[in-house]
Amino acid sequence: MTNVTSAMVYRFHVWIRQISPMIWRRLLVRSDSTIADLHYTLQIAFGWSDAHLNLFHIHGQDYGVYHDGGTSFSTDPEHVRLCDFNFRINEHLLYEYDFGDCWQHEVRIEACLALDDKRTYPCCIGGKRRAPPEGCGGAMAFMTRRDEVPSHVEDLLEDIQDDLDANDIEAIRDRREDIEALREWLTLDDFDRREVNRRLKQYATRDAAWMWQ
Repeated sequence: MTNVTSAMVYRFHVWIRQISPMIWRRLLVRSDSTIADLHYTLQIAFGWSDAHLNLFHIHGQDYGVYHDGGTSFSTDPEHVRLCDFNFRINEHLLYEYDFGDCWQHEVRIEACLALDDKRTYPCCIGGKRRAPPEGCGGAMAFMTRRDEVPSHVEDLLEDIQDDLDANDIEAIRDRREDIEALREWLTLDDFDRREVNRRLKQYATRDAAWMWQ
């Protein structure tokens, strides 16, 4: 990120469309950040893996970070800065990730603030709930599967109790994969802002540890 003394800070409210209750983040991002910076900020903030295609739709044009075999963009995301768009307060833009599952993120510009020398940007100042598991089929499939989890857990517990009654230890061990498959769905209400900010700080300071393995 370039050091421009006139830079300001955008406060973004970002949520995933078509999901209720809302999965959202509130982010502070420097105005001299690039489209690429915003892409990686959103990937970190929502816990995505950057394994799929992406695009921003801003002022009638598409921008994004190129992936092999994916969409080519007419501009270099490393050279397009957020301040180039002259965003207005309450303006919205669209960020889409994974064109198969089609995770559409609504990005609203809530405020334009002065830089705070005590902060490292970007940073997350609020949020609720984890993003859906990748590859789960999109918003509608996610909510259907999420709402079915309690009954799956009840069925699994009944099966385990039957195995315990029968003293069938091997059968209980065989349930391990079922338990692991449900674990991700049982923690959907969790959101670790501290962990998000730890990785955002790594990204801001160009510490390669922020990257996905």
